[in-house]
Parts: sequence; C-alpha cells; structure tokens
Amino acid sequence: MKESGVTLLELMITLTIVMVLASVAMPLSRVSAKRTHEIELRQHLRILRAAIDTFKLEWNRDGDLLLGPVCVKNKLTCKDVTSVYGYPKSLDMLLGVTLGSEEAAVRGTMTRRYLRRLPFDPLTGKADWLFRCYKDAPNTLSWCGEDVYDVMTQSQDTALDGTKYRDW
Repeated sequence: MKESGVTLLELMITLTIVMVLASVAMPLSRVSAKRTHEIELRQHLRILRAAIDTFKLEWNRDGDLLLGPVCVKNKLTCKDVTSVYGYPKSLDMLLGVTLGSEEAAVRGTMTRRYLRRLPFDPLTGKADWLFRCYKDAPNTLSWCGEDVYDVMTQSQDTALDGTKYRDW
C-alpha cells in the first residue's frame, strides 16, 4: 500500500525556495514604493510651481507699479492678494481670487482659479508644504510670511539618487 503526501525533505526545500524569493521581493517592493512616492512628489511640486508662475504672470507688480493684466484691471484686489513682488500671499490664493463686486462673485463669474485643490505631499500624506519667499535665500528653512515664491516638502529624508527631498 502506497501512501500519498510530502516528505519532510520536500517541505523544507519548498519553504527554502519561498523564503529566498520573498527575501528578494521585499527590498524590490520597498524601492518601488519609494520611487512611486518620488514621482508623485515631483508631479505635485511641478503643479504647484506652475500655478505660482501663472499667478505671478497675471498678477505681477513691482511695489505700487501694477504690471500684470489681471492686476491692472483689479487694482484694489491686487494689493490684497499679492505681495509687493507679485507672488501670492498664501497658497489659498491659488484656489480662487474673487474679482470685482461681491454680487458677481456669488454668481461665480468673477473668480480666478489656478488650482482646484491643493495637492498633498506624498511623503507626509498632508498638504503641509514648506514655503520660501521671493527675498529668502535658496537654502533657508524659515518662511518670511510675505509671499509664496516656492514650495518644498517637509520631509527630511534622502531620495534614491542621494539628494534631499527638500532640495527638489
């Protein structure tokens, strides 16, 4: 009479093969997840910086000299939403700036939007970006609070290429 089943040796060989495959797959999955977060961070930084640049083009001013086309048409609003350099005073300005009268704003015809929503930082999971003012040094870690010239992540980690995420 022949019994069916697996021997202890066959079971040990199978478990060894599975463990070797798992030990190879785990580091690869971690690198893949980190690479995905890095790609997403680059995309979100690109979106935010493009919105800031578009805002600057339309609302540009140099002190009291109004230069941007939207700024010239909306003289009173311009000084409320922009710094003296023409950059937005906060990221909330990119979500919508009301132009003209309040009655027109209620109808929704006079709102200028640059972003539908603030992108989140994929490394922290929140929209908790660090800001840099126009007059700040490139490597500063403190924000002057006057305008939003640039954004960066709060993460202090190092990327796969060896650079700091904050330097992107």
